[in-house]
Amino acid sequence: MKLKRWLKIVGLLAVATVIFTFVCQFLVLQAANGRLYDSSAAVPDQRVALLLGCVKTLGNNLPNRFFAYRIKATTDLFKAGKIKAVLVSGDNSHDGYDEPTDMKEALIAAGVPESKITCDYAGFRTLDSVVRARKVFGQTQVIIISQRFHNERALYLAKCYGLDAIAFNAQSVELEGAPKTYIREVFARVKAVMDVHVLHTQPKFLGPLVKLERE
Repeated sequence: MKLKRWLKIVGLLAVATVIFTFVCQFLVLQAANGRLYDSSAAVPDQRVALLLGCVKTLGNNLPNRFFAYRIKATTDLFKAGKIKAVLVSGDNSHDGYDEPTDMKEALIAAGVPESKITCDYAGFRTLDSVVRARKVFGQTQVIIISQRFHNERALYLAKCYGLDAIAFNAQSVELEGAPKTYIREVFARVKAVMDVHVLHTQPKFLGPLVKLERE
């Protein structure tokens, strides 16, 4: 009897977990509805872009296409006059790993003036990047730049943490080319909902207001 009872409990927990996972996906998609853009021509003019960081090269030392596509998307918006400044937010938590600097250098090489780029070195997670854009860098309205799946979650977090945001979708990488990334995103969305509604998570670091003098 005990075994059957435990199996029943495990089964109910499994069902509840699946339902909660679907609810999280729905909440994220609902928050992003109508706020995503695929064409630079359709993007409303924005003063500041929040470029979400990622690693430049993969473990096998091959170029990371997510990185390259985000750089291109940002450069396209800047050259089209859609944005005036770029806030690059990423992880710089240990020696030899510096997403913001790598992205800044790539943007400069692609033609974005250095004077228009500001780095946030404490964007350890998407939540940190979004909240710090408002609380540390004083932005109330931004256009987020990343791949669509990432933008959807970032827009959810922006809505929940009081940042008025739209997003521009960089070219994505096909599922076959990055299956772990897409699988991880399912769990990242669950974590995002938990951070907002259960844990009330704040960034690892905040700090005094930093003015984007180069806007």
